[in-house]
Amino acid sequence: MKVFRMKVEEIMTLEPVTVTPRSTVREAAAVMKKNHVGGLPVVEGDQVVGMITDSDVISLLKTGDLSHDLWLPSPLEIIEVPVREFINWEHTKKALSDIGSTLVGEVMSHPVATIAPVAEIEEAATTMLSKKVNRLPVVENGRLIGIVTRADIVEGIARGE
Repeated sequence: MKVFRMKVEEIMTLEPVTVTPRSTVREAAAVMKKNHVGGLPVVEGDQVVGMITDSDVISLLKTGDLSHDLWLPSPLEIIEVPVREFINWEHTKKALSDIGSTLVGEVMSHPVATIAPVAEIEEAATTMLSKKVNRLPVVENGRLIGIVTRADIVEGIARGE
């Protein structure tokens, strides 16, 4: 098997979009959606202090156990069902609003695995697999300079010589 000597700096995205610990989850989700990314470095100045991912956002949703009971409404309950569903929707909207106003610093993952720009892509891949992450902030002299994803590694291998 061919060993690639490609460096992280050859495949990383420069100047990644970021959020701060004081950003809200709603703001972070909007940045992720706008930029078509599944995770963002959380920074204080140019220092990486955490990561927030789509999984972090989804984990905020409290999902109860699904009922396996069959429920057949009585004639009086048929009137009650739309009212109950409206109330449930109002609770859902409130829960989503509460989640959206949560600060990124409360839900971000930290400490964060990072990688140097001069590291080889094999090291990046090994770190991603061992830490079970899909992206690594690229840090030089303690400063965020880029981000590398699993997709970047695959693309780098595809275009490698």
